[in-house]
Amino acid sequence: MSPHAAPTPISPADWQQAPLSELIKHILLRYHERHRQQLPEAIRLAMKVEQVHEGHADCPHGLAEHLHAMLQELESHMRKEEQVLFPLIAQGRGALADGPIAMMRMEHDQHAEDLAQLGKLTGGLALPGDACNTWRELYAQLAAFRQDLADHIRLENTVLFPNAQAGRPA
Repeated sequence: MSPHAAPTPISPADWQQAPLSELIKHILLRYHERHRQQLPEAIRLAMKVEQVHEGHADCPHGLAEHLHAMLQELESHMRKEEQVLFPLIAQGRGALADGPIAMMRMEHDQHAEDLAQLGKLTGGLALPGDACNTWRELYAQLAAFRQDLADHIRLENTVLFPNAQAGRPA
């Protein structure tokens, strides 16, 4: 498996009965750590592709800047989860977390918009026939990131948040 290939995701249904503390641990290890690795590397590759292929008709102009903004937003979001929301849930106080959960859902919607913009900047991650290896690697990494972020958001929105708000024990 290549370093950017995503492991087979566990479906949200597989986590429905898991203790919330285990689900939080999974989210931290599987998604938060991974996003913190994925985006800086993607930014590095995007900068290189934009520099080398500046005159190419399919060059994803503005991609590195967009990814940098995504990294800042995602890092802020993950810190809020790690420092506020997840400890609240882990303490069995998830039923009191309506405000923070509403904020996280709004930010998830923004992440989805950012992913849509990523698709626009990259032509849906469609590579030109003459794409170099760096460009190919960049789009492969972005495809993995896009799937990881979508899986991450789905797991929180459909399993963690509803179960926490229902007062399920941590």
